[in-house]
Amino acid sequence: MEPAGAGVGAPVARGEHTHSETPIPLPRATREGVREPQEPDAGGGRSAAYGRGTPEPRTPSAAPAPDPGAGPAFAAAAPRPVIQRASVRGQVLDALRSALVAGDLAPGEVYSAPALGERFGVSATPVREAMQQLANEGAVEVVPNRGFRVIRRGARELAELAEIRALVEMPVMLRLTRTVAAPCWAELRPLAEATVTAAATGDPARYAESDRAFHAAVLALSGNRQLVQLADDLHRRAQWPLAGAPTRRPRADLQADAAQHTALLDALAAQDVPTAQSLVRDHFAGGA
Repeated sequence: MEPAGAGVGAPVARGEHTHSETPIPLPRATREGVREPQEPDAGGGRSAAYGRGTPEPRTPSAAPAPDPGAGPAFAAAAPRPVIQRASVRGQVLDALRSALVAGDLAPGEVYSAPALGERFGVSATPVREAMQQLANEGAVEVVPNRGFRVIRRGARELAELAEIRALVEMPVMLRLTRTVAAPCWAELRPLAEATVTAAATGDPARYAESDRAFHAAVLALSGNRQLVQLADDLHRRAQWPLAGAPTRRPRADLQADAAQHTALLDALAAQDVPTAQSLVRDHFAGGA
C-alpha cells in the first residue's frame, strides 16, 4: 500500500511524474470517469455501505473550475454512472493495465494514487488498491512518501518470459492439434479475426487484450483452468513495454503477430502438427 503521506502535495524527484505533468489517457469505457456509489443514510451517520477506513464518495456538488495545467478534462455535463466499489477498482485496474501496455505509464517514473484518482474521477483508495495489485504482479513498486514506480524491464526479462511461455503453451497446443476436431477450432475463428482487426488500428492496448483472449481460448480447450490462468499471467507480463523502447509497437509488428494467429488456427484445424509447431515457435520468438 502506498504510504498515507503520498499525494499531490508530496515532493517528487526530478524526472518523476505528477498529475500536472503526466496526463494518463483512459480507454473510452472509462473516459467519462467513474464515481463510487452513494446510499442515503437515514441516521445521519456514515452509510453502512462504507466500512471503517473507507472514504465516503464525493457529493455531486457543482464541479470546480477547470485547471488548465491539470491535463485532459473529464466531461462535466454527462452524469457519472453509479457503480459498486469493487467495479470501480476493477475499472481503474483495467485502465492502468491499458496505460502500461500503451506506454502512458512510463518505465522508471513515479505516479501518486491521489493524482491518478483525479484523472479517473475517483478517490485515491481504489487507485491504491489497483496499484497494489500491479505491484503484486511485478509491474510497479512502492516508493515511500511518493507513490508507485513503474518497473524498468530489459530485453533479457522479455526473452525469459517468451521461453517460459513456449514451455507452457507449446506442448498443450501440439496435443490439441491431434485431439480437437475441426468444428471446435472454427468456433475460435472470430477471436483470431478480432486480433487482425485490433492490429489494424495500431492500438497496442486493444491488440494486447484481443491477443490474450485468443491464446486463452485455445488453451481453454485443454480443460485445465490452472494452466489458462498461469499462461495468461505470463502473457500479460510479456506485454509490458521495455525501458528505452518505443512506447508503441509498430503497426506492422502487430499485424504480423495477428496473421500468425489465423495461420495457426488453420494448421490446428487441419491437424498439421509440423506447421503448428513451427508457427508457435516463431510466434513466441517474436515476443507475441
